[in-house]
Amino acid sequence: MDIATIVGLLGASTLILIAMKDPMIFYNTESILIVVGGTILATLAANPLGQVGAFASVYLKTIKTSATSPNELIEKIVGFAETARREGILALEQAVEEANDEFLSGGIRLAVDGTEPDLIMDILETELLYIEERHNQGSEMIARAAEMAPAFGMIGTLVGLVLMLKDMSDPAAIGPAMAIALLTTLYGSIMANVFLNPVAAKLKTYSKEEVLSKRMIIEGIMAIQQGDNPRIVEHKLSVFLPPSLRPSGEEGSGGE
Repeated sequence: MDIATIVGLLGASTLILIAMKDPMIFYNTESILIVVGGTILATLAANPLGQVGAFASVYLKTIKTSATSPNELIEKIVGFAETARREGILALEQAVEEANDEFLSGGIRLAVDGTEPDLIMDILETELLYIEERHNQGSEMIARAAEMAPAFGMIGTLVGLVLMLKDMSDPAAIGPAMAIALLTTLYGSIMANVFLNPVAAKLKTYSKEEVLSKRMIIEGIMAIQQGDNPRIVEHKLSVFLPPSLRPSGEEGSGGE
């Protein structure tokens, strides 16, 4: 679980509520309908139905994350390399059941089955390409929603101004119309900059981290199939990381 996402979203929301002092003053049904309803419907129109149906699950990926750390991944792959060197690559067929990573397990099985290195590389690179594409679809969907929310805020502002200017002779009508004009802009800005843009950015960060892990896996599988020494395997994987994050003994093996 990513505590930073929870702290960020709740913290930003809390600061805004504290600044409002009396949040009910800032409640307006018409503004909510324009901004929230409009953003949801425009997102539905801009994306395939299947993607929109997965909006909540994609959003929650920034909170419910279970990614393996790079050092744990290196340790696991080096362990496979040691087993393969000591008992032969066929011994990995049993060990791979404990990998808890379908990408890693699938690649190891290809190597155990004696698949040609070039074919293994093609299969894994193709799978990685489509993993990255799915990640991009999710983050772009939320980024599009973030773009639409302020736009609907502006639409609401124009609606409120028109209502206000329509009958300037009635002071009682000016207040509610002005509330719509101002609150829709506020709602759109909060929705985009507190709840949508940060999540889209976090999803892109997670995607880069996962792609890096998958590339480490590909490099490790190819090294294992070639029969590389486990220390060589560890060094090959460590170069994917900055020196400060490399396993002990690898810190001085490269520059920043």
